[in-house]
Amino acid sequence: MDDFRILIVDDELQSRSLIRKLISNNFPSFITDEAETVASAIEKIRQFAPQLVFLDVQMRGETGFELLDKIGSANFGVIFTTAHSEFAISAFRYSALDYLMKPIDAEEFKAAVEKAIVRIKKQQLPVDQIEFLKEIKSNQKTPDKLTIPTAEGFLFIGINDIFYCHAVGNYTEFHITTGPKIVSSYTLGYYAEMLASRNFFRVHRSYLVNLAHIKMYKKGTGGTIIMHNGDEIEVSRNSKQEFLKILKL
Repeated sequence: MDDFRILIVDDELQSRSLIRKLISNNFPSFITDEAETVASAIEKIRQFAPQLVFLDVQMRGETGFELLDKIGSANFGVIFTTAHSEFAISAFRYSALDYLMKPIDAEEFKAAVEKAIVRIKKQQLPVDQIEFLKEIKSNQKTPDKLTIPTAEGFLFIGINDIFYCHAVGNYTEFHITTGPKIVSSYTLGYYAEMLASRNFFRVHRSYLVNLAHIKMYKKGTGGTIIMHNGDEIEVSRNSKQEFLKILKL
C-alpha cells in the first residue's frame, strides 16, 4: 500500500508533528497531510481522500465528533486521539473504535495503524460503529449494547443478552440468548474490565459470567455455576469467596 494516505486532524502542532514522525519511522512510504480545524479537515478529506484519519477528540472550541457529523458517512478508517475524558474512552471501547491516549506510545501507535490497515483492506469501514458512537455520545450514558469485532466485521449485541464470555487463547467467545456463540478478536481481560460495573463477574480466569443469568450454584472446592442455558461453569478457588459475597450466599 505504497500510496496509502493518512490525514492528521489535531489543533496542536506538537501532536501533529509527533504523529507525522511516527508514520515516517514506521511506514515511510505512506503519504500524510494535516488539518487543525473541522472546516479545514472537511476540505482535506474532499481533496486528499485519506484512507485513514487520526482524529483528535477535543480541539479548540470544536470536537472530532462535529467533523463526523458534518461529513456524513465516513469512507475511511478512524483512529481517535484523546488526552482525557473517561466518558470518551468508555464510548470508544463499547463501539470497538480504535483510540490512542496522549501522549501517544510508539508501540501502541504502530499496532493501531497495522490493525487499521487490515480492516481497511477488508473494507471494514467504521460507518455503523461511528453511528453507534454518536448515539452513545448523544445519550451521555453507559450503552446497553457492545460492538464485537469478528473475523467478518462487527456485530452489535445487547449486554443483557450475554450469558457468559469464555476465553479461548487471545479470543473471547460470547454465549448469548439470541443465537449461536460469537467469537471476538479481543481478550477476555478487555471485556472483564469493561463489564465489571454491568453485573458481570470473572468466576475463573477463563470465564466472565452475567450474574443475572445464573440459575444455580453447586457447592464444591470452588463450586460450579449452572447458567440459564444449562451450561455449567467452574468457579475457581481464588474467586469463590468474593463470588459468594456478591451473591450474598
